[in-house]
Amino acid sequence: MSITLKLKVVPSSSKDSIEGWLDDRLKIKVMAPPEKGKANKAVLKLLQKALSLDKASIRLESGTTSSLKTIVIDCTDSAIMLEKIKQLTS
Repeated sequence: MSITLKLKVVPSSSKDSIEGWLDDRLKIKVMAPPEKGKANKAVLKLLQKALSLDKASIRLESGTTSSLKTIVIDCTDSAIMLEKIKQLTS
């Protein structure tokens, strides 16, 4: 089972943080610059830690060179994962 999550990523920020929802996208700020995939790696690492995921459970689906990204999270229980995602922004 998997969940698709749309993101709005702001690279080169002053801190790594999950800011909340911007329409249907989760806004994430990362300190990493948008070069050579550094910001993408930082986003995945931040979400791995926040959602207690292992590295193989989360991947970038689209938007490698865009601030608008789509990630896929593989999980056994989508209801529990959606609740975790909801709690990130409350």
